[in-house]
Amino acid sequence: MALVPLSKLLADAAAGGYAVGYFEAWDMYSLEAVVQAAEAERSPVVLGFGGMMMDPPWLERFGIEPMGAYGRVMAERANVPAALILNEVFGWTQAERGAHAGFNVVMVNTCHFPFEHNLKITRQVAEVAHPLGVEVQAELGRLPNFGQDEPGEPTDPDQAREFVAATGVDCLAVSVGNVHLQTEGSAEVDWDRLKAIRAAVEVPLVIHGGSGLDADTVTRLIGEGITLFHVGTVMKRWFWEATHKMVTDYNAPFSYQTAVGSRLIQDFLVAGQIVVEHVVGDLMQLYGSSGKAE
Repeated sequence: MALVPLSKLLADAAAGGYAVGYFEAWDMYSLEAVVQAAEAERSPVVLGFGGMMMDPPWLERFGIEPMGAYGRVMAERANVPAALILNEVFGWTQAERGAHAGFNVVMVNTCHFPFEHNLKITRQVAEVAHPLGVEVQAELGRLPNFGQDEPGEPTDPDQAREFVAATGVDCLAVSVGNVHLQTEGSAEVDWDRLKAIRAAVEVPLVIHGGSGLDADTVTRLIGEGITLFHVGTVMKRWFWEATHKMVTDYNAPFSYQTAVGSRLIQDFLVAGQIVVEHVVGDLMQLYGSSGKAE
């Protein structure tokens, strides 16, 4: 089916009291796993790829247009509503390329920019993307990375109001205690800050660091109006565990042709794909989006 605007997915989620997930892919296997999970769960979904976790020279030369082409084909062949995001790329020119490459949502990694520079870059992205029918997610504040000393920078509600009004973004990722790359425990959300930001802006708020949230926290976040979670680390963790085990325990009659890239059950990458599909499906159930594609 045709790509669906992210704003439509989030409006439907808000009306229905659930959230949708952006499950960040890194290759064909992982993207297909997300599509398969969405179809199995009958869930709307945000597909896409993230620039921040990719080698910058590779992304610049080989990443954006091929990912956009493949992602758009997969999104349009999915039988559930899907948006397609180019997430956290390096600069507005890459976002512009993404807007022309098939993505219908783009986002620039601006977390280390001063407020005024972030505002300027984000406004430039919106001015390029919106005439093409492409929506813009922005971020304000900076998430800490799990296990690192850098504390991050919480989103300021007053700055959020000014930022959204000046840029015209379609949704805003916020820093309210959520943590990037978390694989143990659960982040401690600053609920008062979240409520203040929610009162200050009218656009949907987005929670990155979805891998580091327990079920109770997710449920409460949805109750506070969150309609989009970004998830990546937990997918890669279990993909790695499954492929590592497959290679270590490989006992089928061995053939390089079937073990690598065949898409048969003997393909070690399929082992990772299968477990990612289960992880994503479980999160769709937690977010309440399962069964909402009809």
